[in-house]
Amino acid sequence: MSRCYAQLTLADRRRLHHLVARKVPINEMARQLGRHRSTIYREIKRNTFRDPELPDYDGHYSTVADDIAKERRRRLRKLRRHPHLRRMVIEKLAAYWSPEQIAGRLLADGISLVRICKETIYRFIYGKEDYGLGLYRYLPEARRKRRPRGSRKPRNSVFPASHRISQRPDFIGDRSVFGHWEGDLLIFERELGHANITSLVERKSRYTVMIRNPSRHSRPIMDKIIETFAPLPSLARQSFTFDRGTEFAGFRALEDGIGARSWFCDPSAPWQKGAVENANKRIRRFVPGDTDLAGVSQRDLTQLARHLNDQPRRCLGYKTPTEVFMAHLHDEV
Repeated sequence: MSRCYAQLTLADRRRLHHLVARKVPINEMARQLGRHRSTIYREIKRNTFRDPELPDYDGHYSTVADDIAKERRRRLRKLRRHPHLRRMVIEKLAAYWSPEQIAGRLLADGISLVRICKETIYRFIYGKEDYGLGLYRYLPEARRKRRPRGSRKPRNSVFPASHRISQRPDFIGDRSVFGHWEGDLLIFERELGHANITSLVERKSRYTVMIRNPSRHSRPIMDKIIETFAPLPSLARQSFTFDRGTEFAGFRALEDGIGARSWFCDPSAPWQKGAVENANKRIRRFVPGDTDLAGVSQRDLTQLARHLNDQPRRCLGYKTPTEVFMAHLHDEV
């Protein structure tokens, strides 16, 4: 028996009709048709003609069974059969909910009697019938074409175990030593171009640095960090903690360029670099995701960083990040 499954054809159903009429056992039907017995069982169960008013005509007829099977395969998808559900999904996508969040909330609230999963929503977004709606723009990655499921490559070789955050010294985690930074990348709407911002925060002083980048390519991003931090004394730029984004894959350049070690959060654990995540929230108040960076210069970002660094923080005893950073910097010098 072939391991490659194929739908039953009309010729198969004609043979099956005669076998059913002769009341041949299902195991024998499967043997003669070269199919699994479950395939034959499902075929008879699904595609048998039944009419309550004419029970004498109930049975498995080849042409009728073939039409029933084709009609089932032609049925519209759930989100086209149920317009109300379709509208709800589109509204939530436009609010930048992920398909998983939408499916989970619909199930949790019991809003719809029709159950859908995140895969149903992804197929709706990327299906030929509805692709013209451009709903992919609301997804986190805004991909025009869907990446095959399971195609994401593991990044263990890019970010080795020796650089995991679990290997980072405790004195970095408890903020007892000056000169250790966290970094992240602020991304903007794809239609506005590839420009982005590297945000970096010194863990002890909460001092923020912002760097404008023309693209997400790793080496130019690393070069900009090296250029920005090279004037500082070495004890003020000892290490950087990043997430596992590919934009930080060129981290070894930091060690070669300014002697700074790099550490990486665990997958899907941005809270492990909470200082820069909190800084990003402050930055987004002034540079939201729909900002066109074509009109934002590095000088503008430097002024914004200065504004943020001149605000007193409760965690610093209501001193400003600038005051704490400069005090530590003078001590190091």
